[in-house]
Amino acid sequence: MSEMPEGKHPSLREKGRLMSASEIERTLVRLAHQIVEKTNACEDIALVGIKRRGVPLAERLGVLISGIVKRPVDTGVLDIQFYRDDLTTHDVRPLVNPGDLGVEVNGRHVVLCDDVLYTGRTIRAALDALIAHGRPRCVQLAVLIDRGHRELPIEATYIGKHVPTSSREIIEVKFREVDNDEQVLLVEKVD
Repeated sequence: MSEMPEGKHPSLREKGRLMSASEIERTLVRLAHQIVEKTNACEDIALVGIKRRGVPLAERLGVLISGIVKRPVDTGVLDIQFYRDDLTTHDVRPLVNPGDLGVEVNGRHVVLCDDVLYTGRTIRAALDALIAHGRPRCVQLAVLIDRGHRELPIEATYIGKHVPTSSREIIEVKFREVDNDEQVLLVEKVD
């Protein structure tokens, strides 16, 4: 999930651009080929994007994979609204919205898609939400950026780019479908 909670914007200083629009596109092409290779182009694959920025990631990968395997690839949307339990020590648990995924997951090979993998808590909540919709045969994780700092034993199968970060840094992924912009930035919290 993108790391900036909606409506909360501390003072941030841009440290640099990690990926341009063309670099994002090249990375997605590579990820699509890796997914096809590791899944043996399986016919029962479904790409499920974690709302918000995981959705365009899943949709774009779906289009690219469809072009490679020459058949449609199902994509869905997983809506997990939750309190940021990775930012607080209060007893707060993710709130899962039981909305329609838009794709059947029972017995399928599901690739869960998100923009940034950080502590792993978003993915844990997403797995709970996904299982509430059915029992996939297999679940893998595809992320554009893995920035480390895991608090849970969660690992991505497909990673666009590893970006070691400090705890003061934030990765901002911007997709045209959500942000009317296309780039990945490294920013730092300023006191």
